[in-house]
Amino acid sequence: MSDAPDASDAPEVRAPVVTPVRVVIALCLIAPFVAMLWVGSYAKVDPALAGIPFFYWYQMLWVFLSTALTMIAYKLWQRDQRARTSRDGGASA
Repeated sequence: MSDAPDASDAPEVRAPVVTPVRVVIALCLIAPFVAMLWVGSYAKVDPALAGIPFFYWYQMLWVFLSTALTMIAYKLWQRDQRARTSRDGGASA
């Protein structure tokens, strides 16, 4: 009986859960919530855009910004998952 460790005793090396890409993904998803919940930042009439008060066009702008940020987060997530899958040798997590 040998006390030498074998390969099965070695701890499994896993990629970190919090990575810079995942932080960017989180920021892309959180930004619209912060922008819309901070009402004091846009609860005003001026500057008007084509006669539309700031309060309304700012919120409509965030509809498009939210869509773009969600799409960016999704694409980054897909890229992150492909990288993790290829790094793990195709094994499912």
